[in-house]
Amino acid sequence: MIGYRVKSLREEMKMSISELSAKSGVAKSYISSLERNLQTNPTILVLEKIAKILCIKVDVLLNEQTDKVMDEEWMDILQDLMTAGISKEEIRKFIQVKKCSSV
Repeated sequence: MIGYRVKSLREEMKMSISELSAKSGVAKSYISSLERNLQTNPTILVLEKIAKILCIKVDVLLNEQTDKVMDEEWMDILQDLMTAGISKEEIRKFIQVKKCSSV
């Protein structure tokens, strides 16, 4: 559901509903309703505003992908990163920078 993805991404960014509201221009109460799945049909304009602040494309909010299987190559890459001593936080920061620069 869209609300769950908004909440999950917002929390990944360690952002409060108030911060997301202030930065996106979408009412705090609306975001809260969306995250609790009380509001289930947001407009594209609202999704665009939220997606921009979350540094993602709107289709990430719209597409449900429940079966994410990691192939062996990804597992090898992750193992290489861990062996190199790169922390999860460093990887998250890198991903966030890449997400924001590609939107």
